[in-house]
Amino acid sequence: MEYMGNKEYWDDKFKNRSDKPLSAEKSIIENIAYFKKGSVLDIACGDGRNTLFFLGEGFQVTGIDFSNKALERLNRFAKRNNYLVHTKQIDLSVINVLKNIGTFDNVLVNHYRLSKNQLEYVRECIADDGILFVCGFGWKHKVDTKIRKDDLIQQTDFEDLNKSFKLIKYSESQDDRGFIVTYIFKKIKY
Repeated sequence: MEYMGNKEYWDDKFKNRSDKPLSAEKSIIENIAYFKKGSVLDIACGDGRNTLFFLGEGFQVTGIDFSNKALERLNRFAKRNNYLVHTKQIDLSVINVLKNIGTFDNVLVNHYRLSKNQLEYVRECIADDGILFVCGFGWKHKVDTKIRKDDLIQQTDFEDLNKSFKLIKYSESQDDRGFIVTYIFKKIKY
């Protein structure tokens, strides 16, 4: 799935950004208490604005993205702050790419819409009592040339997670970027 631009688009975007990371997503900062101390898999991490926040909070973080330029920037920012970060270039358009990626206490998906098939693999990589945190443009967001309807998180995206996860918080907000939704799920022990 091509999400809000292809690899070349994002490589160029990251190559042309200033040498300073953006601030972490507001919803993550506001909801940090929901995260289980330990490890975080940051899916579609970009140049690491959220990864860096988690590292600063004492989490062990693995950041994955398809943009080499983004991961180079993330590694440079982490080194500047004496943080140890694990990064891996992964193309999320490959359906089973998250299979056997490891087990994490938390999985963060910020401003990326995973397919239902990908969510099945995410289910497998979250530890019992772990957190799945999804934040991004929601179904009410205005579609334009950069953000397509297929990019918007839908209310039905997580229906198949009901057997394994409990929704512990949902919120909607509107800011200068548009309509943002946040879902926080906790994996149920079997």
